[in-house]
Amino acid sequence: MPPPATPLERRLSGWGRVPVVPGYQVRSEDLEFITRDVPLTRGLGRAYGDAALPAPGDTRIAGSTLADRILHFDPQTGDITAESGFSLDELYRSMLPRGWFTPVTPGTRFVTLGGMVAADVHGGNHHVDGCFGRHVTALTLRVADGRILTCSRSEHPDLFFATIGGMGLTGHILDVSFRLVRVATPWIYQETIRIPDIDAFMQALAEAAASWPMTKGWIDCVTRGPRMGRGILFRGRWAEPGEAPARFPSVNPPIPLPALAPSGLLLPQAVQAFNAVYYHAHRAHVGVIHPKSFFYPLDGIGDWHRAYGPRGFVQYQCVLPKTRGHAAARRFLELVTASRCASFVCVIKDCGPEGEGMLSFPKEGISIAIDFAMHDGMQALVDRMNACVIEEGGRIYLAKDALTRPEHFRAMESRLDRFLDIRRHWDPDGRIRSAQSVRLFGW
Repeated sequence: MPPPATPLERRLSGWGRVPVVPGYQVRSEDLEFITRDVPLTRGLGRAYGDAALPAPGDTRIAGSTLADRILHFDPQTGDITAESGFSLDELYRSMLPRGWFTPVTPGTRFVTLGGMVAADVHGGNHHVDGCFGRHVTALTLRVADGRILTCSRSEHPDLFFATIGGMGLTGHILDVSFRLVRVATPWIYQETIRIPDIDAFMQALAEAAASWPMTKGWIDCVTRGPRMGRGILFRGRWAEPGEAPARFPSVNPPIPLPALAPSGLLLPQAVQAFNAVYYHAHRAHVGVIHPKSFFYPLDGIGDWHRAYGPRGFVQYQCVLPKTRGHAAARRFLELVTASRCASFVCVIKDCGPEGEGMLSFPKEGISIAIDFAMHDGMQALVDRMNACVIEEGGRIYLAKDALTRPEHFRAMESRLDRFLDIRRHWDPDGRIRSAQSVRLFGW
């Protein structure tokens, strides 16, 4: 007899709280049981928009977070199989002290393995190690007709590659097999460099990628003119034993953010002042730092999304192809800075070749992710940014999207028809769906 399922909240949203929809998740340790008749599985809710929200007319979805067991681990090879609700935070706590870590990590550790597969997450080492899906060896899924299948590069490969980056639309991910990597210490050796403008930043990222396995940056998306895109470049690697403390990095609770952020926090003048202070506070620095400071700086603030106020926020993330050169990033930032709507969160990363996942986000070029407090003109701004990205030959990241129009996504994504054909093959009746899939694909 399976354990009882537990219904939770009756309204759901993504991390950005745009949109908020009627619905609740049913959670149980027996994920196989509760996915029998629901249209979607949700993890920790860190997709920013509507990717993990029930479609219109649906209310009940499966929550995976109680299905969080490690099913197999080989301490010689690092091969691991875990239920899809197992979180990156638990992996950090249990495996990093043993000298193992995920080969790819996104910017938060509060994400489940199922979510990492569905979004095919990437990190600052994408130019070296690609997306998470590159390291996945097998998946167990409940597909739309109720069957439970194992898929891999050799077994149901069409289902496997459509699931990686497929936003949970090919079936319910029950468990994930992948290979961890050995790390010399749990500390990061980091260098920081202050960069004066976007053109210099693009050049610095390219140079850093040639010799550093992990690179990323913060850029100022408010300042206009010759200093537009100024920022801080962070380049890092795992520290060697002779460089790092012998102790394990402390695991401290996050600093709580008040339920109501101070009014005026995101006014253009306030953001510009913050950006100026942040930029000038970072001088060239070399040294060993806490891995959380490098990988997960925002995780140190509990519920940091509250800072955007009661209407929530939208994160817009795009990739601009390398073939378009530095001018593409400049043109995009000119559009953003002219809006005077960007926040103090703007991350830039170097991306390597396109991943294996059928809808995986990155392609060789530059990724820019920006937070915007939700406002009445946000849809029009997203439309303008999408038009720019389409013109440059780029694409957006579905894990962050809440407002893209279906015609814009189709114009960005040449792989879409192939993905939809495979989705239709495994789910001809459209049983597996989300608010995002209905918005973008109609089913």
